[in-house]
Amino acid sequence: MAEKVALLFAGQGAQAVGMGKDLADQFPAAADIFRRADEVLGRKLSDVAWNGPIEDLTKTSNCQPALFVHGLACLTVLRELAGELSICGAAGLSLGELTAHAAGETFSFEDGLRLVQKRGDLMDEACSTTVGGMAALIGADESAARALADDEDVDVANINSPGQIVISGELAKVEAAVAVAKEHGIRRATMLNVAGAYHSRLMESAYRKFGAALLEVQMQLPRFPVISNVTGGEVKTLPEIRQTLQEQVTSTVRWVDCMERLAGLDCDMFLELGPGGVLAGLLKRTRKDANILSVSDAESVRKAADAIKS
Repeated sequence: MAEKVALLFAGQGAQAVGMGKDLADQFPAAADIFRRADEVLGRKLSDVAWNGPIEDLTKTSNCQPALFVHGLACLTVLRELAGELSICGAAGLSLGELTAHAAGETFSFEDGLRLVQKRGDLMDEACSTTVGGMAALIGADESAARALADDEDVDVANINSPGQIVISGELAKVEAAVAVAKEHGIRRATMLNVAGAYHSRLMESAYRKFGAALLEVQMQLPRFPVISNVTGGEVKTLPEIRQTLQEQVTSTVRWVDCMERLAGLDCDMFLELGPGGVLAGLLKRTRKDANILSVSDAESVRKAADAIKS
């Protein structure tokens, strides 16, 4: 058995129609999590996750809670099959950081789900009152990306892996940045199909209101280290947890730093909990020798459990 396991939770963009359905069909514990989520939210989130359409699931107010519930359902079934895990730490990409905190029992499933729903609603609201966009920069280091962002008055939203950085801001300014990216030594720049400018100053209204929501939730220190997207390090106090979760709405997601920190905690197996396998790909670009398994459905959770037990 791997001595130390790191948990990674998916972020917005990983959602897929049908996510979690076979888990719920085959494992009562997963079905119960989706049922509880429907009760907490007072609506059939499970129906949107399982049956779509994708246009509805992709809405921030749906996909964020759906990913939160799906990630925790994957973890619950994995624990059921593999036994208690020796967890050295956890991290989540953007929205996934809240899932990581719920896994670490920083707050209850119910409170975490309400927080995620509030976050998604607030971000949807911010998108509707601004005209924002995002673009991926391929073959860019952080200094080149920040120089481009400064020149074009946009923000660096994500540092996902070496050579993959995302910028965010007013749509026209992001488009202008894409047009001149090669002049900054960036190999390729591509506009992303997103609803708005996440992790940028255009999310300021969501930042303010989410800060108030965080103050209303009862929290405790997590049972294992949870790595902050904002700092790339463990959060160690309750005020720091609230502050970093609030700041994350408008700040850069330092995902490379998060992965390096988990590696520094001597985690010898990484488990990606969520659809798509995106985080596994990013980790392999950061640490080519990393041992990572992606868990998203009944087949992959069984394979992961077997690998852990062997």
